[in-house]
Amino acid sequence: MQRIEITHDFALPVERVYAFLSEHENLGPLFGARISRVRDGDSSRNGTGSVRSLKVGPLPAFEETVTRAVTDELVEYRITKGSPLKDHRGEMRFAPKGSGSTLTYVIEFGAAVPLVDVLVKAGLERNVRKGLRTVDARA
Repeated sequence: MQRIEITHDFALPVERVYAFLSEHENLGPLFGARISRVRDGDSSRNGTGSVRSLKVGPLPAFEETVTRAVTDELVEYRITKGSPLKDHRGEMRFAPKGSGSTLTYVIEFGAAVPLVDVLVKAGLERNVRKGLRTVDARA
């Protein structure tokens, strides 16, 4: 199993950062993927049950489903269709920090094919760190 854990501070308040990062279509730069909405959530657009499709380069698209969402606090999701990764889980925890906010982002996964998870981890961690640096300007 691979684990990525990133803590990032933002100048913007938690409400703005959560609103931006919970919107599926805004996540493309973080994942290095083209993202499209498959389904809205059960009780809110980006909430529990919402599904996004991700397409990374020439690879086949896969889907992630939000399994739990608490406004301004938490987004949890899993890959639910079409990926060589297994036991994937993502968790974004948001908290106020002074006049800004902080995000603790954990992604865990394995792979059915040896070394695929190691390669995915390197690229994914690099993209997420780079993408998070742009959130204050984009949100």
